[in-house]
Amino acid sequence: MTLRVAVVGAGPAGIYAADILTKSDVDVSVDLFERLPAPFGLVRYGVAPDHPRIKEIIKALQRVMAKPEVRFVGNVDFGTDVKLEDLAEFYDAVIFSTGAMADRDMRIPGEDLKRSYGAADFVSWYDSHPDVPQTWDFGDGTHTAVIGVGNVALDVARVLAKTGDEMLVTDIPAQVHAGLKAKKITDVHVFARRGPAYAKFSPMELRELNHSPNVEVIVHPEGFEVDDHSMEHIAKHKTHKLVLDILANWVGRDIEGKDHRIHLHFMEAPSEILGENGEVVGIRTERTELVGDGSVRGTGEFTDWPVQSVYRAVGYASSPLPGLPFDEKNFVIPNDGGRVIGIDGEFVPNTFVTGWVKRGPVGLIGHTKSDAAETVGHVLETTTETATARSTEDVDAFLRERGVDFITLTDWEKIDAAEIALGEAQDRLRVKLPTREDMIGAARA
Repeated sequence: MTLRVAVVGAGPAGIYAADILTKSDVDVSVDLFERLPAPFGLVRYGVAPDHPRIKEIIKALQRVMAKPEVRFVGNVDFGTDVKLEDLAEFYDAVIFSTGAMADRDMRIPGEDLKRSYGAADFVSWYDSHPDVPQTWDFGDGTHTAVIGVGNVALDVARVLAKTGDEMLVTDIPAQVHAGLKAKKITDVHVFARRGPAYAKFSPMELRELNHSPNVEVIVHPEGFEVDDHSMEHIAKHKTHKLVLDILANWVGRDIEGKDHRIHLHFMEAPSEILGENGEVVGIRTERTELVGDGSVRGTGEFTDWPVQSVYRAVGYASSPLPGLPFDEKNFVIPNDGGRVIGIDGEFVPNTFVTGWVKRGPVGLIGHTKSDAAETVGHVLETTTETATARSTEDVDAFLRERGVDFITLTDWEKIDAAEIALGEAQDRLRVKLPTREDMIGAARA
Protein backbone atom coordinates (compact mmCIF):
# COMPACT_ATOMS: atom_id res chain seq x y z
CA MET A 1 0.00 0.00 0.00
CA THR A 2 1.18 3.55 -0.71
CA LEU A 3 2.46 5.58 2.25
CA ARG A 4 0.51 8.84 2.25
CA VAL A 5 2.29 11.91 3.62
CA ALA A 6 1.04 15.49 4.05
CA VAL A 7 3.65 18.24 4.12
CA VAL A 8 2.35 21.51 5.56
CA GLY A 9 4.38 24.36 4.08
CA ALA A 10 5.53 24.37 0.44
CA GLY A 11 8.77 26.28 0.86
CA PRO A 12 12.22 24.79 0.22
CA ALA A 13 12.15 22.70 3.42
CA GLY A 14 8.82 21.11 2.58
CA ILE A 15 9.63 20.53 -1.07
CA TYR A 16 13.01 18.99 -0.19
CA ALA A 17 11.21 16.62 2.19
CA ALA A 18 8.82 15.63 -0.61
CA ASP A 19 11.77 15.06 -2.95
CA ILE A 20 13.60 12.81 -0.49
CA LEU A 21 10.42 10.84 0.20
CA THR A 22 9.90 10.16 -3.51
CA LYS A 23 13.51 8.99 -3.88
CA SER A 24 13.18 6.42 -1.10
CA ASP A 25 12.50 2.72 -1.61
CA VAL A 26 8.98 3.18 -0.23
CA ASP A 27 5.96 3.75 -2.45
CA VAL A 28 4.78 7.21 -1.37
CA SER A 29 2.23 9.87 -2.21
CA VAL A 30 2.92 13.41 -0.99
CA ASP A 31 0.50 16.34 -0.79
CA LEU A 32 2.17 19.74 -0.29
CA PHE A 33 -0.22 22.04 1.59
CA GLU A 34 0.47 25.79 1.44
CA ARG A 35 -1.59 28.61 2.91
CA LEU A 36 -0.66 30.93 0.02
CA PRO A 37 -1.73 30.44 -3.59
CA ALA A 38 1.97 30.31 -4.56
CA PRO A 39 4.64 27.80 -3.51
CA PHE A 40 8.36 28.32 -2.71
CA GLY A 41 8.00 30.13 0.63
CA LEU A 42 11.18 31.96 1.60
CA VAL A 43 12.58 31.91 -1.93
CA ARG A 44 9.58 33.86 -3.25
CA TYR A 45 8.75 35.97 -0.19
CA GLY A 46 11.98 36.19 1.78
CA VAL A 47 14.77 36.71 -0.77
CA ALA A 48 15.34 40.29 -1.92
CA PRO A 49 14.02 40.91 -5.45
CA ASP A 50 17.45 42.05 -6.67
CA HIS A 51 18.91 38.57 -5.98
CA PRO A 52 17.81 36.68 -9.11
CA ARG A 53 20.68 34.19 -8.85
CA ILE A 54 19.42 32.89 -5.52
CA LYS A 55 15.95 32.52 -7.00
CA GLU A 56 17.35 30.07 -9.55
CA ILE A 57 16.64 27.46 -6.89
CA ILE A 58 12.97 27.74 -7.88
CA LYS A 59 13.73 25.76 -11.04
CA ALA A 60 14.90 22.79 -8.96
CA LEU A 61 11.89 23.07 -6.67
CA GLN A 62 9.55 23.11 -9.67
CA ARG A 63 11.02 19.82 -10.90
CA VAL A 64 10.14 18.20 -7.59
CA MET A 65 6.59 19.55 -7.68
CA ALA A 66 6.13 18.15 -11.18
CA LYS A 67 6.74 14.57 -9.98
CA PRO A 68 3.67 12.36 -10.31
CA GLU A 69 3.91 11.34 -6.65
CA VAL A 70 3.68 14.97 -5.49
CA ARG A 71 0.60 17.23 -5.42
CA PHE A 72 0.46 20.95 -4.65
CA VAL A 73 -2.56 22.04 -2.61
CA GLY A 74 -2.34 25.81 -2.19
CA ASN A 75 -4.52 28.45 -0.56
CA VAL A 76 -5.22 26.11 2.36
CA ASP A 77 -4.67 27.51 5.86
CA PHE A 78 -3.69 24.95 8.49
CA GLY A 79 -5.71 25.51 11.64
CA THR A 80 -8.57 27.19 9.79
CA ASP A 81 -9.30 25.13 6.68
CA VAL A 82 -7.83 21.89 7.94
CA LYS A 83 -6.69 20.65 11.36
CA LEU A 84 -4.24 17.98 12.51
CA GLU A 85 -7.03 15.52 13.28
CA ASP A 86 -8.41 16.06 9.76
CA LEU A 87 -5.06 15.31 8.16
CA ALA A 88 -4.79 12.14 10.25
CA GLU A 89 -7.83 10.78 8.42
CA PHE A 90 -6.19 11.18 5.00
CA TYR A 91 -2.47 10.72 5.67
CA ASP A 92 -0.26 8.27 7.49
CA ALA A 93 2.22 11.00 8.45
CA VAL A 94 2.27 14.79 8.59
CA ILE A 95 5.45 16.89 8.23
CA PHE A 96 5.27 20.55 9.24
CA SER A 97 7.66 22.87 7.40
CA THR A 98 6.03 26.23 8.09
CA GLY A 99 9.27 28.19 8.42
CA ALA A 100 9.77 31.42 10.36
CA MET A 101 8.29 34.71 9.22
CA ALA A 102 7.90 36.72 12.45
CA ASP A 103 10.48 39.16 13.82
CA ARG A 104 12.35 38.67 17.05
CA ASP A 105 12.44 41.62 19.42
CA MET A 106 15.57 43.33 20.72
CA ARG A 107 13.85 44.07 24.05
CA ILE A 108 15.20 47.58 24.35
CA PRO A 109 13.27 50.77 25.21
CA GLY A 110 11.56 52.50 22.28
CA GLU A 111 11.04 49.40 20.21
CA ASP A 112 7.31 50.14 19.89
CA LEU A 113 7.77 53.67 18.51
CA LYS A 114 6.34 54.65 15.13
CA ARG A 115 8.74 53.66 12.31
CA SER A 116 10.53 51.13 14.48
CA TYR A 117 10.16 48.09 12.26
CA GLY A 118 10.99 44.42 12.11
CA ALA A 119 12.97 43.40 9.05
CA ALA A 120 10.59 40.53 8.28
CA ASP A 121 7.69 42.96 7.87
CA PHE A 122 9.70 45.13 5.48
CA VAL A 123 10.88 42.09 3.50
CA SER A 124 7.29 40.88 3.19
CA TRP A 125 6.27 44.28 1.83
CA TYR A 126 8.98 44.63 -0.81
CA ASP A 127 8.53 40.96 -1.78
CA SER A 128 4.78 41.57 -2.27
CA HIS A 129 3.53 39.01 0.23
CA PRO A 130 -0.23 38.86 -0.37
CA ASP A 131 -1.16 38.95 3.33
CA VAL A 132 0.55 42.25 4.23
CA PRO A 133 -0.45 45.87 3.50
CA GLN A 134 0.38 47.17 0.03
CA THR A 135 1.97 50.40 1.30
CA TRP A 136 4.96 51.21 3.52
CA ASP A 137 5.48 54.28 5.70
CA PHE A 138 9.02 55.54 5.07
CA GLY A 139 8.21 58.98 6.46
CA ASP A 140 10.23 62.00 5.37
CA GLY A 141 13.47 61.00 7.12
CA THR A 142 16.82 60.86 5.36
CA HIS A 143 18.68 58.69 7.89
CA THR A 144 17.73 55.21 9.05
CA ALA A 145 19.29 52.45 11.16
CA VAL A 146 19.49 48.71 10.51
CA ILE A 147 20.35 46.47 13.45
CA GLY A 148 22.05 43.15 12.65
CA VAL A 149 24.97 41.57 10.84
CA GLY A 150 23.29 38.84 8.80
CA ASN A 151 22.25 38.62 5.17
CA VAL A 152 18.75 39.90 5.97
CA ALA A 153 20.29 43.06 7.41
CA LEU A 154 22.28 43.52 4.19
CA ASP A 155 19.17 42.97 2.06
CA VAL A 156 17.23 45.54 4.05
CA ALA A 157 20.08 48.07 4.00
CA ARG A 158 20.58 47.65 0.26
CA VAL A 159 16.89 48.06 -0.59
CA LEU A 160 16.63 51.10 1.69
CA ALA A 161 19.66 52.73 0.07
CA LYS A 162 18.96 51.98 -3.58
CA THR A 163 16.81 54.20 -5.73
CA GLY A 164 13.37 52.96 -6.70
CA ASP A 165 14.26 52.94 -10.37
CA GLU A 166 17.24 50.63 -9.72
CA MET A 167 14.80 48.04 -8.44
CA LEU A 168 12.53 48.32 -11.47
CA VAL A 169 14.47 45.59 -13.30
CA THR A 170 13.27 43.09 -10.67
CA ASP A 171 9.85 41.48 -10.16
CA ILE A 172 8.42 44.17 -7.87
CA PRO A 173 4.89 45.34 -8.73
CA ALA A 174 3.93 48.97 -9.28
CA GLN A 175 3.06 49.87 -5.69
CA VAL A 176 6.43 48.65 -4.36
CA HIS A 177 8.26 50.61 -7.04
CA ALA A 178 6.23 53.72 -6.19
CA GLY A 179 7.00 53.35 -2.49
CA LEU A 180 10.73 52.89 -3.02
CA LYS A 181 10.86 55.76 -5.51
CA ALA A 182 9.17 58.15 -3.06
CA LYS A 183 11.42 57.46 -0.05
CA LYS A 184 13.88 60.19 0.91
CA ILE A 185 16.51 58.06 2.65
CA THR A 186 20.11 58.99 1.83
CA ASP A 187 22.03 57.32 4.67
CA VAL A 188 21.61 53.82 6.10
CA HIS A 189 23.54 53.03 9.28
CA VAL A 190 24.10 49.32 9.98
CA PHE A 191 25.08 48.54 13.59
CA ALA A 192 26.91 45.42 14.80
CA ARG A 193 27.40 44.58 18.47
CA ARG A 194 30.60 42.60 17.85
CA GLY A 195 33.65 43.08 15.66
CA PRO A 196 34.00 42.46 11.91
CA ALA A 197 35.47 38.96 12.32
CA TYR A 198 32.10 37.75 13.64
CA ALA A 199 29.83 39.29 10.99
CA LYS A 200 27.45 36.68 9.59
CA PHE A 201 27.23 38.11 6.09
CA SER A 202 27.98 35.76 3.22
CA PRO A 203 30.82 37.05 0.99
CA MET A 204 28.58 37.21 -2.08
CA GLU A 205 25.91 39.26 -0.28
CA LEU A 206 28.53 41.61 1.09
CA ARG A 207 30.17 42.21 -2.29
CA GLU A 208 26.78 42.93 -3.87
CA LEU A 209 26.29 45.71 -1.34
CA ASN A 210 28.92 47.65 -3.30
CA HIS A 211 27.49 47.08 -6.81
CA SER A 212 25.01 49.95 -6.99
CA PRO A 213 26.12 52.98 -9.05
CA ASN A 214 24.21 55.20 -6.62
CA VAL A 215 25.27 53.77 -3.25
CA GLU A 216 28.56 54.26 -1.38
CA VAL A 217 29.54 51.64 1.21
CA ILE A 218 31.49 53.16 4.10
CA VAL A 219 33.14 50.95 6.73
CA HIS A 220 33.92 53.17 9.70
CA PRO A 221 37.32 52.51 11.30
CA GLU A 222 36.01 53.17 14.81
CA GLY A 223 35.22 49.75 16.23
CA PHE A 224 36.95 47.86 13.43
CA GLU A 225 38.87 45.75 15.91
CA VAL A 226 40.41 42.29 15.53
CA ASP A 227 42.06 40.51 18.48
CA ASP A 228 43.82 37.15 18.85
CA HIS A 229 40.55 35.28 19.32
CA SER A 230 39.19 36.94 16.17
CA MET A 231 42.18 35.66 14.21
CA GLU A 232 41.69 32.15 15.60
CA HIS A 233 38.02 32.36 14.66
CA ILE A 234 38.60 33.32 11.02
CA ALA A 235 41.32 30.67 10.73
CA LYS A 236 38.61 28.07 11.45
CA HIS A 237 35.90 29.66 9.30
CA LYS A 238 36.86 30.41 5.70
CA THR A 239 33.67 32.39 5.02
CA HIS A 240 34.32 34.73 7.95
CA LYS A 241 37.87 35.30 6.72
CA LEU A 242 36.59 36.27 3.26
CA VAL A 243 34.11 38.68 4.83
CA LEU A 244 36.80 40.24 7.01
CA ASP A 245 39.10 40.66 4.00
CA ILE A 246 36.36 42.44 2.02
CA LEU A 247 35.55 44.75 4.92
CA ALA A 248 39.23 45.49 5.59
CA ASN A 249 39.70 46.57 1.96
CA TRP A 250 36.84 49.03 2.34
CA VAL A 251 38.10 50.72 5.52
CA GLY A 252 39.53 54.13 4.75
CA ARG A 253 39.07 53.93 0.98
CA ASP A 254 38.33 57.05 -1.01
CA ILE A 255 34.75 58.25 -0.97
CA GLU A 256 33.29 58.81 -4.45
CA GLY A 257 30.56 61.20 -3.39
CA LYS A 258 27.52 59.15 -4.39
CA ASP A 259 24.08 60.36 -3.35
CA HIS A 260 23.29 57.40 -1.08
CA ARG A 261 25.45 55.78 1.58
CA ILE A 262 25.48 52.59 3.66
CA HIS A 263 27.54 53.00 6.84
CA LEU A 264 28.82 49.85 8.59
CA HIS A 265 29.49 50.42 12.31
CA PHE A 266 31.08 47.66 14.36
CA MET A 267 31.31 47.35 18.15
CA GLU A 268 28.15 49.42 18.69
CA ALA A 269 25.36 47.75 20.67
CA PRO A 270 21.90 49.35 20.41
CA SER A 271 20.62 50.21 23.88
CA GLU A 272 17.58 52.41 23.20
CA ILE A 273 15.47 53.73 20.34
CA LEU A 274 14.88 57.42 20.98
CA GLY A 275 11.54 59.05 20.32
CA GLU A 276 9.58 62.27 20.39
CA ASN A 277 5.79 62.45 20.10
CA GLY A 278 5.70 58.70 19.67
CA GLU A 279 8.01 58.65 16.60
CA VAL A 280 11.62 57.55 16.14
CA VAL A 281 14.12 60.43 16.24
CA GLY A 282 17.31 58.51 16.96
CA ILE A 283 19.04 55.42 18.25
CA ARG A 284 21.45 55.20 21.18
CA THR A 285 24.31 52.71 21.02
CA GLU A 286 26.93 51.67 23.55
CA ARG A 287 30.50 51.16 22.41
CA THR A 288 31.60 47.62 23.19
CA GLU A 289 35.03 46.09 23.63
CA LEU A 290 36.39 42.63 22.90
CA VAL A 291 36.79 40.40 25.93
CA GLY A 292 39.13 37.89 24.30
CA ASP A 293 36.81 34.90 24.02
CA GLY A 294 34.63 36.09 21.13
CA SER A 295 32.21 37.97 23.35
CA VAL A 296 32.03 41.71 24.03
CA ARG A 297 31.14 43.91 26.98
CA GLY A 298 29.82 47.43 27.23
CA THR A 299 32.21 50.27 27.92
CA GLY A 300 29.67 52.78 29.24
CA GLU A 301 30.38 55.08 26.28
CA PHE A 302 27.12 55.97 24.50
CA THR A 303 26.42 57.67 21.19
CA ASP A 304 23.12 59.09 19.96
CA TRP A 305 22.59 58.77 16.21
CA PRO A 306 19.94 60.98 14.58
CA VAL A 307 17.83 58.55 12.53
CA GLN A 308 14.15 58.75 11.71
CA SER A 309 13.47 55.01 11.46
CA VAL A 310 14.92 51.74 12.73
CA TYR A 311 14.82 48.27 11.17
CA ARG A 312 15.78 45.37 13.41
CA ALA A 313 17.19 42.32 11.63
CA VAL A 314 18.10 40.29 14.69
CA GLY A 315 16.47 37.03 13.68
CA TYR A 316 13.22 35.46 12.57
CA ALA A 317 10.88 33.45 14.77
CA SER A 318 8.48 30.63 13.96
CA SER A 319 4.86 30.92 15.08
CA PRO A 320 2.82 28.38 17.07
CA LEU A 321 0.60 25.97 15.14
CA PRO A 322 -2.88 24.96 16.37
CA GLY A 323 -2.90 21.62 18.15
CA LEU A 324 0.89 21.32 18.36
CA PRO A 325 3.28 22.00 21.25
CA PHE A 326 5.51 25.06 20.98
CA ASP A 327 8.76 26.14 22.61
CA GLU A 328 8.17 29.83 23.41
CA LYS A 329 11.82 30.38 24.32
CA ASN A 330 13.43 29.00 21.16
CA PHE A 331 10.46 29.57 18.81
CA VAL A 332 10.40 25.99 17.51
CA ILE A 333 8.13 22.97 17.77
CA PRO A 334 9.80 20.63 20.31
CA ASN A 335 11.27 17.65 18.50
CA ASP A 336 13.98 15.04 18.46
CA GLY A 337 15.53 14.81 15.00
CA GLY A 338 12.23 15.95 13.50
CA ARG A 339 9.89 13.77 15.58
CA VAL A 340 7.48 16.08 17.42
CA ILE A 341 7.56 15.78 21.22
CA GLY A 342 4.31 16.46 23.09
CA ILE A 343 3.89 18.28 26.40
CA ASP A 344 3.96 14.88 28.12
CA GLY A 345 7.45 14.24 26.78
CA GLU A 346 6.27 11.49 24.47
CA PHE A 347 6.47 11.49 20.68
CA VAL A 348 3.31 12.69 18.94
CA PRO A 349 2.42 9.77 16.65
CA ASN A 350 3.19 10.22 12.96
CA THR A 351 3.87 13.96 13.36
CA PHE A 352 7.15 15.53 12.24
CA VAL A 353 8.87 18.86 11.53
CA THR A 354 11.62 20.06 9.23
CA GLY A 355 13.25 23.39 8.37
CA TRP A 356 13.28 26.47 10.57
CA VAL A 357 10.24 25.45 12.62
CA LYS A 358 12.36 22.42 13.59
CA ARG A 359 15.77 23.96 14.29
CA GLY A 360 15.34 27.73 14.28
CA PRO A 361 16.18 30.29 11.57
CA VAL A 362 19.82 29.42 10.99
CA GLY A 363 21.74 28.39 7.91
CA LEU A 364 21.24 29.00 4.22
CA ILE A 365 18.47 27.54 2.06
CA GLY A 366 20.65 24.63 0.95
CA HIS A 367 21.14 23.52 4.56
CA THR A 368 17.50 22.42 4.69
CA LYS A 369 18.31 19.41 2.48
CA SER A 370 20.25 17.53 5.15
CA ASP A 371 17.70 18.67 7.71
CA ALA A 372 14.86 17.20 5.61
CA ALA A 373 16.80 13.97 5.11
CA GLU A 374 17.01 13.45 8.88
CA THR A 375 13.29 14.05 9.32
CA VAL A 376 12.30 11.83 6.40
CA GLY A 377 14.47 9.06 7.82
CA HIS A 378 12.33 9.09 10.97
CA VAL A 379 9.14 9.23 8.90
CA LEU A 380 10.10 6.08 7.03
CA GLU A 381 11.33 4.28 10.16
CA THR A 382 8.44 5.00 12.51
CA THR A 383 5.28 5.63 10.48
CA THR A 384 2.62 2.97 10.15
CA GLU A 385 -0.31 3.18 7.76
CA THR A 386 -3.13 4.62 9.84
CA ALA A 387 -5.18 6.81 7.47
CA THR A 388 -8.78 5.74 6.97
CA ALA A 389 -9.58 7.82 3.86
CA ARG A 390 -6.70 7.35 1.46
CA SER A 391 -7.50 8.88 -1.91
CA THR A 392 -6.84 12.34 -3.32
CA GLU A 393 -10.51 12.48 -4.22
CA ASP A 394 -11.34 12.17 -0.50
CA VAL A 395 -9.07 15.13 0.28
CA ASP A 396 -10.50 17.29 -2.50
CA ALA A 397 -14.07 16.48 -1.51
CA PHE A 398 -13.31 17.40 2.11
CA LEU A 399 -11.84 20.76 1.11
CA ARG A 400 -14.71 21.57 -1.23
CA GLU A 401 -17.19 20.72 1.49
CA ARG A 402 -15.37 23.22 3.73
CA GLY A 403 -15.64 25.84 0.99
CA VAL A 404 -11.87 26.00 0.45
CA ASP A 405 -10.94 27.40 -2.98
CA PHE A 406 -7.71 25.42 -3.16
CA ILE A 407 -5.03 25.92 -5.79
CA THR A 408 -3.55 23.01 -7.75
CA LEU A 409 -0.22 22.85 -9.58
CA THR A 410 -2.05 23.61 -12.85
CA ASP A 411 -3.61 26.67 -11.19
CA TRP A 412 -0.18 27.82 -10.00
CA GLU A 413 1.20 27.43 -13.51
CA LYS A 414 -1.50 29.85 -14.72
CA ILE A 415 -0.47 32.33 -12.02
CA ASP A 416 3.17 31.88 -13.00
CA ALA A 417 2.35 32.46 -16.68
CA ALA A 418 0.36 35.59 -15.84
CA GLU A 419 3.30 37.07 -13.91
CA ILE A 420 5.73 36.27 -16.72
CA ALA A 421 3.36 37.92 -19.23
CA LEU A 422 3.21 41.06 -17.07
CA GLY A 423 6.99 41.11 -17.01
CA GLU A 424 7.35 40.65 -20.77
CA ALA A 425 5.14 43.68 -21.33
CA GLN A 426 7.70 45.74 -19.35
CA ASP A 427 10.88 44.01 -20.60
CA ARG A 428 11.28 42.23 -17.28
CA LEU A 429 11.44 38.54 -16.39
CA ARG A 430 8.23 38.79 -14.37
CA VAL A 431 6.08 41.12 -12.30
CA LYS A 432 4.51 39.64 -9.20
CA LEU A 433 0.77 39.59 -8.70
CA PRO A 434 0.63 41.34 -5.34
CA THR A 435 -2.66 40.20 -3.79
CA ARG A 436 -4.31 36.88 -3.08
CA GLU A 437 -7.28 37.98 -5.16
CA ASP A 438 -5.03 38.77 -8.12
CA MET A 439 -3.40 35.35 -7.96
CA ILE A 440 -6.63 33.41 -7.59
CA GLY A 441 -8.13 35.48 -10.38
CA ALA A 442 -5.27 34.48 -12.68
CA ALA A 443 -5.69 30.83 -11.67
CA ARG A 444 -9.39 30.91 -12.51
CA ALA A 445 -9.07 32.88 -15.75
